This record gives sequence, C-alpha cells and structure tokens, in this order.
Amino acid sequence: MRNVAIEYPERGKMKFVDIGPPRDPKGSEILIQTRLSGITNGTERHALMAEHLWGQFPSRHGYQQVGTVERVGPDAAGFAPGDWVFYGHYVGHAGWNIVDVGYRREQGEGAHLCIHLPEGLDRKECALMGVAGVSMHGVRRFGVKPADNVWVLGVGPIGQFAAQGARALGARVTVTDVNDRRLEMAKELGAHRVLNANAQSTEKEIDDWAPYDFIIDCSGYPPLLMELFKKPHRLAVGGTVGLLAVRTETTFHWSLLHMRQASIEVSCHFDPDDLRVLLHFMQDRTIRMEPTITHFVSIDEAPKIYETMCDNPSELCGVVFDWSE
Repeated sequence: MRNVAIEYPERGKMKFVDIGPPRDPKGSEILIQTRLSGITNGTERHALMAEHLWGQFPSRHGYQQVGTVERVGPDAAGFAPGDWVFYGHYVGHAGWNIVDVGYRREQGEGAHLCIHLPEGLDRKECALMGVAGVSMHGVRRFGVKPADNVWVLGVGPIGQFAAQGARALGARVTVTDVNDRRLEMAKELGAHRVLNANAQSTEKEIDDWAPYDFIIDCSGYPPLLMELFKKPHRLAVGGTVGLLAVRTETTFHWSLLHMRQASIEVSCHFDPDDLRVLLHFMQDRTIRMEPTITHFVSIDEAPKIYETMCDNPSELCGVVFDWSE
C-alpha cells in the first residue's frame, strides 16, 4: 500500500505528499487500498492552472479511484475485505482512503459513492467511471430520450461519454471537435456523425441535421450561447442547451430561450443511481472505456502526465494511473 497522495503546491506544479499509514476503520467505515485512479482532465487542469475560480494551493483534486477493501469497521455492512470497489468522492489521488459507508442515500449529495464492481469488467476501464458518471448524470438530468437529436460539442473524456450516454439512451448523436484523434475515438464508439469543427463543410452539415433537441457543450466554447441566438434554427422548440464544461460566467440572449421556449441546464458530478445505470451499459458494452484510454502508466510517472496536462492537454484523453508497487 502506497502512503502518498498527489497535491498541487502551486500553480502548474504537482508533487507527491506523504499521508502516512492508515488507521483502523471505525464504526461503518471501510479502508480501501487504491489500485487504479483516473485523471479528471478538465477539473484537474482548471485547478492546476488556477482557472475558472480555482486557485487555492496546496490542494488535491480528482474523483475516480478503483481499489480493494482491506479492512472494515464493526458496523460496515455490505463490504468485506477483498471486495473490488469504485470510489467517487472528490478526494484526489491517494494510496488509500477511509470511507464511511453507513449512509446509503441512493441519490443526490451525501451518498458515499462507493460501489461494488461486478466480475468481468476490466478494472482499468472502471477507473474512468467518474468522468463517465458525470456524463451519464448530465444526459439523464437533461432528459435525453429515444429518437432525440443530440449535438455534443467537444469530445474529450466528458464529451466521449456524453455522446455514448446519449446514444445508449436511444438518441441520434452528432459530435464536433478540432482534434482528429478524439474524433476517431468518437466514431469508433458509435457516434452517428463525426465532424471536424474546422472543416469548411461543417457549418452546413450541422445545419442539415438541425434542429437539435439537446445541444450539450463539453468544450467550454465561450460564444456558443450567443451564436445559437444568431442561429436559432439549430435548437429545437422546447430544446435544451446542456452545459457540462466549466465556465467562469455565462452570457446568453434572453430571446434565445423566450422564442424557442428552450432551457439552459447545468449538471455536475453523479450519484449512485447514475453509476448503476453506467455499469449496466458497461456490462453489455453499449458504453466502452478502453478506446478513450490514451495513457495507462505507473503512478510514478504522474509528474510527466501533469507536465503534459499543463503544456499540451489535447494529447491526453483517458489517463489511468496504476498504483502497483
């Protein structure tokens, strides 16, 4: 068991910090040894680079860890040593975590977000269930349903899983991005139309499939909402603009919503029921993680990964750390 965690001591820097050996779990607590953890690209880069109101140092960030239960408290029902679990609280990357699993709220804030992993799933893929959970929560919260027409802007990790989640719920999905590698991933993962945002023909092709019942922004493209006001035909009457990418502030024209009877929605994180639905789609291979994983490396290589995150973030998509000693 590694007794270290990843911390950001200052802007653009990461380091390992010693967290010491874990204490024994008490009451309904369990001790989880981290085996794998996944980077949460957007959130971690914003925090690392002090963007969008982030900027407190030192700090720890991230919310997707896969591990094994090592010890359990006397009142910890439902978990036993040796269980493989996913843990989704915002605790950053650490070699171990102690989690109180006594509170079993199924939805919303306060759930412990520690769930058993079924046999047969690739544990490496499960290390991306956090970002996939964010996307699943988003498409479910926005109300995507069968036969809806969905446009996803930006197919980094959140966008890849938003596109897959919308398709899993029965929608037709168009994706746009400027990164050819990510567009190839989206195509492999089943997006119905894959368009390079810089291509000359893309504007017409976007219009050809309009109107969209849901326009889901996973890129943080600042002019999106004002551009939609100028091109209202792209948003269906009663449609929704879903903002998954972080923004410092949002500016939109009132008439965009008034004339189209539309709405703007924001969504973040996930709850246990989103993870339940996600696991269902993972088990039947409707949602797949493996094609999105660009880096599977030892935790010892984390400094190189965070250097890339600072300087060339588009080179990273799914990043999973192996905590083996």
